[in-house]
Amino acid sequence: MKRTEQTLLEQMQISDIEITRRMELLGLHSDNLKLLTSHKHLIEENIDEIVAEFYEKQTAVDEIALLIGDADTMKRLRSAQRKYVLDLFGGFYDAEYVNNRLRIGMVHKRIGVEPKLYLSAVVTLKEIIIKTLTRLIDKAGVLEQTISSLEKLIYFDTTLVFDTYIDSLVGEIEAAKKRTEDYAKSLEEKVAERTKQLEDLAKIDPLTNIYNQRAFQEFLRRELLVAKRHQQYLSLVYFDIDKFKLINDELGHLKGDEVLKHVGHVLLSNVREIDIPCRYGGDEFCLVLPNCTIDNARIICKKIIAGFTNKYPDFSLSIGISQTGPEEFVDIDELVKIADKNMYLAKKVDGSHIHE
Repeated sequence: MKRTEQTLLEQMQISDIEITRRMELLGLHSDNLKLLTSHKHLIEENIDEIVAEFYEKQTAVDEIALLIGDADTMKRLRSAQRKYVLDLFGGFYDAEYVNNRLRIGMVHKRIGVEPKLYLSAVVTLKEIIIKTLTRLIDKAGVLEQTISSLEKLIYFDTTLVFDTYIDSLVGEIEAAKKRTEDYAKSLEEKVAERTKQLEDLAKIDPLTNIYNQRAFQEFLRRELLVAKRHQQYLSLVYFDIDKFKLINDELGHLKGDEVLKHVGHVLLSNVREIDIPCRYGGDEFCLVLPNCTIDNARIICKKIIAGFTNKYPDFSLSIGISQTGPEEFVDIDELVKIADKNMYLAKKVDGSHIHE
């Protein structure tokens, strides 16, 4: 249940037993409360004077005058204070009485009344009420017992008010803690995301926008382990651009970079989602093909050749393919060595060619 759906009593878990226990601790017994109730008529007859004197003294304190602020607020405060004083002698000191006292503490905390100002106000009010009772009660013994009972009840009220002050402060601390934890979590997530982005960038070749040699080694090692675990094929394509040095020398390095970029584009456009295209270095490229046979690898390579020669019909690719699995496996170095060897065998044929 939300806090806004609970009374202050429910929020602070103050039961009838807890109310009785608090009164016992302060020595506030039923005879004290009955004695206060017996003087209700005296307070009712003098309530306006009590409230007027109280606010006359309160507004003389600059800090309190600033908190009150205007005439409308003063009017509402006078009405609330009138009820507060009458309730001290009202004869009903039940859960509703306690809940109202808790609300007073909550309101004072929210409008910024510091504890020292609240206690000052309590002392002032108590002195005014005692002065009124002293003037109206003739019997010294009765007056003494009444004042003692009043002080106990005001102490009781004050403990309730300060419970709400403390609860509110604890709530603010917990809310601030949660905001800090949420911020820290958000920051951790952003740092983790940024770290991942940086790690990903470190694996990407900036010219071709595909993985670099460092990433190639990592991914090939991982995919070989997966293939062994699931007893699957793993194929590797290794190729370069024929006579690439001549392209750079005769057409310039800008043209060479343009050709390399296009190879990256062709790879990204023609491979499966699970395939891993990489620039091995210079004009050499690798393509890791998980769960793929040589026959299927050849189909992918033909697409790569078509995508490349459509734009550069005067240039060609030499492609070598190696395969391992699904029962017997070679290591990474051997898989690369076989693909590299097949690439050089493909170079013996004019034009783009595939050898496996």
